[in-house]
Amino acid sequence: MTATSATRLPAFQRFIDELRALWAAEPAMDKRMVRAKMLMERLLADDALHARAKSWPSTEGHKNLLFYEDPDYGFVLNGLVKGPNQATRVHDHAHVWVLYGVLSGTEEIVNYRRTDDGKVADKATLELVDRSPVGPGIIQIVKPWAVHSEVAREKGSVSVILRSQKPGGFLQGRYESDGRYWQGKGVQQIPYLLI
Repeated sequence: MTATSATRLPAFQRFIDELRALWAAEPAMDKRMVRAKMLMERLLADDALHARAKSWPSTEGHKNLLFYEDPDYGFVLNGLVKGPNQATRVHDHAHVWVLYGVLSGTEEIVNYRRTDDGKVADKATLELVDRSPVGPGIIQIVKPWAVHSEVAREKGSVSVILRSQKPGGFLQGRYESDGRYWQGKGVQQIPYLLI
């Protein structure tokens, strides 16, 4: 079974329709994301979405729930459910723009700056830039190549993610605490009906 505009959660379908109109009208990705952030604010405030999110399965193990992939513009909408104190690895999203919105729970977004010149293929040196606590309704724009991680607090967290392109078809940076650097295809996408 696939979700259609008639079966999707109304607030979620409205968000999709608004994003499609935005993508059609605005060619610049940075401007799309700034405007999409305002649209996501309304989605994250929807009571029906909050109720549905309580039954979303865990995405532990580098997975995302795949709610929607746009057939014309290629953007995707994902869900991320983290357990208590669960963290993502330090990573970048390559050339992809991301909106990361916390639906419930609290997290800490940890941002880094790469300080090496990239000449050694499997090594990277990072400098901590900041740690930002985020909670329900907070949305962050993650620019291409931004190095970061997300750490859920003691009660876990649930987030909604808008990506300009679906992971899996390109390589993204992975940064280990011992300075090793490698590339992988990103999180596994688990199809999930949001109805």
